[in-house]
Amino acid sequence: MSIIGVGIDVAEIERFAASLERTPALAARLFVERELLLPSGERRGVASLAARFAAKEALAKALGAPPGLLWTDAEVCVEGSGRPWLRVSGTVAARAAELGVRSWHVSLSHDAGVASAVVIAEG
Repeated sequence: MSIIGVGIDVAEIERFAASLERTPALAARLFVERELLLPSGERRGVASLAARFAAKEALAKALGAPPGLLWTDAEVCVEGSGRPWLRVSGTVAARAAELGVRSWHVSLSHDAGVASAVVIAEG
């Protein structure tokens, strides 16, 4: 296996929250329904959503930031243990296949008003 791409991104949580508040339809453009909700059915907190957005930005960077990727073609999922992983489809899966990506590594964090993510595409 070899590293095909690495992406990192940060999102200021308050700024991200203001964007979601200012543009109510934004959440549906950025996230699939499963990302917006906790397993309990409650809405996920804004810091968690900001980290997921940062992961999508980092994913795009790991793929070379080509135009035409759809935000909802990448889903940040979490195992029962809390370990995040990526589910890709559509435009993102097509670009990943084009580059030979076979697996993903993702790390999310949020602290001190900032959410961050790192994505590694491996082939």
